[in-house]
Amino acid sequence: MKPLTITDDNFEKEVLNSDLPVLIDFWAVWCGPCKIIAPVVEQLAEEYSGKLKVGKLDVDSNQEASIKYGVRSIPTLLIFKNGQVKETIIGAIPKAQIVQKINSLI
Repeated sequence: MKPLTITDDNFEKEVLNSDLPVLIDFWAVWCGPCKIIAPVVEQLAEEYSGKLKVGKLDVDSNQEASIKYGVRSIPTLLIFKNGQVKETIIGAIPKAQIVQKINSLI
């Protein structure tokens, strides 16, 4: 299962109104560390299918959500549950640390 493409237009429906917790990868095409973490985000989408919704949001074309949630550096991973940010992960950190945060919420 591939990560969903999250945009300012579908953010409320896919993230805030989701029954499942949602991990969003705020990224940009020109961001080196974003490329490093991208395969991890794809693995998480596969491994947590049915338990966690995983999406990617391009900050260059979707600035509204980035500004609203204070995303100042990328990659930033936000984990939402019941429409609220429960975890913020900044930078390309090891997968094990991301998994630990996910598991505490599902």
